[in-house]
Amino acid sequence: MKVVLLADVDKVGKKYDVKEVADGFARNFLIPKSLAKVATKEMLEWVELQKQTTAQKAEEDLKKVQGLASSIDGQEVILTVKIGPEGQLFETINAQKIVERIKEMGFEIKKSQLDLAEPIREVGEYPIRIKLEHNLEAQIQVIINGEEKPADEEE
Repeated sequence: MKVVLLADVDKVGKKYDVKEVADGFARNFLIPKSLAKVATKEMLEWVELQKQTTAQKAEEDLKKVQGLASSIDGQEVILTVKIGPEGQLFETINAQKIVERIKEMGFEIKKSQLDLAEPIREVGEYPIRIKLEHNLEAQIQVIINGEEKPADEEE
């Protein structure tokens, strides 16, 4: 029986594939679980339309991500934190703080997209990779500036 898959099915095929499967497999498993429909002429036309729509959305998404990658690549993210008398930071700079600062700059990225192995604990400049969808990457420069804590605030 020829069917159109409505979802990815292990060892059978991917979503919107037209496959020839055993009649019993289609009637007893694929169709009742809404994983496939019988491949009629109308269904095949619908599948072509769905493939075109999916491809168009993927292309638009790729252009959007490419735009984000090109605009954020090379940006400097400056964070100013309080430091102690020996230059130690009073707080560590983690991915969440960097993402919050990047969002303030007008870019939408997720914490999981930052390639930050461990939190930053010293003043300085750090190159950090951002992994975006479609296997695109951007590199930013995170600059940690120190602001000495005034003596009257110390306890």
